[in-house]
This record gives sequence, structure tokens and C-alpha cells, in this order.
Amino acid sequence: MPEWTILAIVAVVIVAVVIMIVRLHVNPVIALAIGAAAIGLMSGLGALGTVETMATGFGDTMAEAGLLIAWGVLIGSLLNRMGAITRLVESLLKLFGPKGVPFAIGVSFATYLQTIFVDVMIVLAAPLARRIAPRLGKAGVGIMAATFAISLETGIALMVPGIGAVMIAASLGIPIGQMLLWGFVVVVPTVIVSILIMTIAFRAGFWNPEGDEQEIIQDGDEPGGADADGRSGADAPRSVSGATRSIPVAGDGAQRSSVAVAEQEDEARRLPLLVLFAPLLLSLVLIAVGALLDIAEAEAPAMQFLGSPAIALLIGVIGTALIARRALGRTELERALVHGFKDAGQIFALTGVGGALAAVIAAGELGDLLTGYLGASAFAPIVLVWVFAAVLHIAVGSVTLSAMTAAGILAPVAASLGLNPILIGLAAGAGALFCIHVTSNTFWLLQSFLGQSVRGALKSVTVGVSVASIVALGMVLLLSVVL
Repeated sequence: MPEWTILAIVAVVIVAVVIMIVRLHVNPVIALAIGAAAIGLMSGLGALGTVETMATGFGDTMAEAGLLIAWGVLIGSLLNRMGAITRLVESLLKLFGPKGVPFAIGVSFATYLQTIFVDVMIVLAAPLARRIAPRLGKAGVGIMAATFAISLETGIALMVPGIGAVMIAASLGIPIGQMLLWGFVVVVPTVIVSILIMTIAFRAGFWNPEGDEQEIIQDGDEPGGADADGRSGADAPRSVSGATRSIPVAGDGAQRSSVAVAEQEDEARRLPLLVLFAPLLLSLVLIAVGALLDIAEAEAPAMQFLGSPAIALLIGVIGTALIARRALGRTELERALVHGFKDAGQIFALTGVGGALAAVIAAGELGDLLTGYLGASAFAPIVLVWVFAAVLHIAVGSVTLSAMTAAGILAPVAASLGLNPILIGLAAGAGALFCIHVTSNTFWLLQSFLGQSVRGALKSVTVGVSVASIVALGMVLLLSVVL
């Protein structure tokens, strides 16, 4: 098949998938599945070959990432139910003070809090962010909004257990432990430098409160605040079901239920914050130790078993569940677990279908064409990977989807470029951050929950995360000197 035909098929299908998602509002899982089937049929795999390749790609990806996603989502759901996020932000404010708290929140959101869904994190932490903002000066709202956007999106794309990072690792065959270690090396300075750049720019006049902020009108308990369920009035997105609970509203049973919930929340608040997060932190430490042993090629069977990501995060789930059982009681524990499994459903499907798309592309000749093009290019392959992912993100509007798609398409090329696959994965994740705009759910959540106008959100979210994307690219280029 001529080269131009292969390129045209993939290009047309990707454009069609983008149109289905953005314009026709087709669910990304269905759109990606249609795209994978179309590429397989039109590239000569045949009907049976296309189905078999898609099934193999789906299975291989889920074998790599399925358990990690399940355990991560469950830990996040349990921490959410215990009010751990709100307490953490309050503690960071007391510890670091107003000027230091954006950096502390940013690093926390981008690293070990990646088990929490972005939607949930924004809803829970937004009321506290609005209280912190006035203490940061006239540009406080912009600084806090940029902090949220930069840290949450950077963590998703580059830091395990962020969904995008897990998908990238699965697509490129990168050990999860190594993705966690090198992702951490890139993420922390990226978040700090990006927040610092945006803070300086906003205080220098880039942020104009009169035009970039707007009054929040909600039905919560406080103006612009969240109600007892962590929802901000009628505007709370339905996707944050894990942040809410169902309590009867009439009769004596309702009073007893409300009292019981209040008592459970009091019990959770009596537990030290470090205790609530200890199982999750232990899991991440075990994964990091396991990765270091792999890099050093050291033999330590017991530690390698405990440090395998699936086992380490399972330990985190068990530990967090035991704490939640004491703090919340059996009923609330079971409810949190049910919410966690429900929320994980679409992530499972998206991850698997992304693997199916990657497998179909790898089975064709596109990998050889990309290898020849990237190898002959005068530009650094890392930069081209970043540009490729950035273009996908501008078109699709989803960090996770564009990072996963870029990694899947580039997977056949990785071994031929003479680069460590971790560099390709991190470059794809960094590029997928570029130019978050109005097709992103995060954009609208931060715009509404933090009291920004659309113009303000374009500054704090679109510009802020684009700055982080460029800084992350620089960090990956520096890392390439070492790896």
C-alpha cells in the first residue's frame, strides 16, 4: 500500500474521531472503537484480523493497567468520603501560609493525590481556594485557578497513578514504577516553576479582577460555597457522584441518618491526617522502591513482590478501607466502594479501547513510516513527539485521550528511535497538556467554581497549563541527557 494512502487513512480516521467527540458528542469510548475498526479494515487487516487485533490490544492494555486503575479509584473514593482532601488543604494553609500554599497544594495535587478524580478534587477544594485567594492579593483568584489547573492536569498526564500516565506506560511498555519515578522528577519542578511564572505574570498585570472574575451565584450553604455534600448548589457536575451521599430528608429516620453521618464525619476528623493518607503513601513508596530495584537489577524477591504496582496499590486499598471502616462504619464504607467501582467503569473502557487503537495502528505500516520520518528529521524526536501530542490535544480537547492516542500511535516507533521509551512517554504527556480550552470539562469547572469569567479561565487554565506543557518539555529534554 502506498505511503500516502496509509497516512491519509490514519489522518482521516483521527479527524473523524475528533468530529464525533467534539461536534457530535459521541462518547470517546465508542468513537475510539469505531476509529480502531475503521483503520484496521481500511489498512488491509481484514475483518477477522481487525477484530483479533483490537481484542488483543484491549486485553494487553487492561492486563497492564486495569488493576492499577481499579485500586487507585477505590483509594480516591475512600479518601474522599473521609473528608481527607478538605483537611489536607486546610493543613497546608496553616503550615505554609498564604504565599507558600499554592506551591504546596500544587505539588500535592500533582503527585500523591492523583487517585482522586479531577472533578471531585475541584468541587471539594474550591471553597477553600476561594477563601485563600483574597490573602494572595488582587490576583489571588487567578493564582489559585492556575495552581489547580496546572497541578491537576500535569499529574494526570505525567504522574502515576494519574490515568493518562498509566495509559502512556501501558501503551509504550514502560514499567509503572519507572513511570512513577521519572514522572515525579519531571512533575515537581514543572509544577513549581509554572505556578511561579503565572504568579509573577498575574501580579505584573496579566490578571485584571474587573474583567477576569465574576460573582458566583450558587445554592450552597455559603455564597459561592459548597453544601454539606461537597456540591456547589445546582451547578455541581453529575460526574462527582463519589463526592456525594444520599440521605433521607423527612421523618425521624432522616434525623437519625443525619446524626449518624455527622458522628461518622467527626470520627474521621479525629483521626490524624497522616493516618488517613498513610496507606496511599506506603503504596507509592513500595512502587518507587520496586522501581529502584529494577533499575539497579538487584534481587530481592519479597521487596519486588510488595513493590509491584498491583500489589502495592492493593495494600493501599486494604489499609485505607480498614481506616474508613473505623471512621465511617460498614455502611458508608460499602457505599464508597460502590461509588468507586461505578466511577471506574468508563475509565476501564477508555483504557482498553485506547489499547485496541494502538494495537491496530502498530499492526499496520504506520510505525515504519513514522520511524523513517522522525529519524530523518533535523529536529529532536522528543520535540516532534511533543508537537504531535500537542496537535492532538488542540483537536480533541482531552489531556488523557490525546496523551493515550499519541503514545499508541508512537508505540511502534519507540524502539527504533534510539530513545528510552520513558522519554517518549513523558514527551507525549507533556505535549498533551498544551492549550487546554473550551472543550475541556476542567476548563468549565474551574471557570464556574472559582468565580472566573471565560476570559479569566483562558488566562489561568489555557495559558497556565500551556506554560506547564512547555516547562515539562524542557524538563524531559534535560532528562534525556541522563537517560
